[in-house]
Amino acid sequence: MSTLKPLQIDVVSDVVCPWCYIGKHRIESALALVPDVPVKLNFRPFFLNPWVPREGISREDYLTTKFGSVEAYKGIAGRVVAAASEEGLVYKPELVARQPNTTDCHRLILWAEAIGKAPEMKQRLMELYFRDGGDLTDVNVLVQAAADVGLDAEDVRKRLATDEDVARVSADAQEAAEKGISGVPTYVFAQKYAVSGAQDPNLLARAIREVSAEINAQAAE
Repeated sequence: MSTLKPLQIDVVSDVVCPWCYIGKHRIESALALVPDVPVKLNFRPFFLNPWVPREGISREDYLTTKFGSVEAYKGIAGRVVAAASEEGLVYKPELVARQPNTTDCHRLILWAEAIGKAPEMKQRLMELYFRDGGDLTDVNVLVQAAADVGLDAEDVRKRLATDEDVARVSADAQEAAEKGISGVPTYVFAQKYAVSGAQDPNLLARAIREVSAEINAQAAE
């Protein structure tokens, strides 16, 4: 019996993007629909709001800058909250008090990848932000989140105090933007096909199966 070549799927997304929160759940649901297809899932950084400073800004200032007012966001938020709820996810926008720059979040995901825990790290950060209103600009919150998924707390604290991997994360996010990715989440299959948006798991599962069959047929030639 021949062994199938794993399909590489790069999920380009940001921790503070609510559709990425929903999209992560949907790609995982899609994978559950095609358990026979080997997949290597990678999480790649994207800066939804590259203009937010490293120390973050108040949520009120952010919503006013991006949407015109706090009120203007409420109508949009209602739809996203409902979509999240349908996935069994909780989004409580009223709890979010601070808008972070996500450079440090993406560094944590990269470091968690080294111990095979990138999905868990991403999930933890998203839950803290969307469900709990956690302050992702607070180093203590980030260190605890890292410890929650199995990283060494003191090691992470020391690394966060340096510029380790800041350039790498920024370059990866820049590369995604240069490839034309402007809306996230974007799923890139086998580094050649991109699907944008938090798509239905059935559609994603079909794409996984089709692209996997294509790359394995090519490999067999």
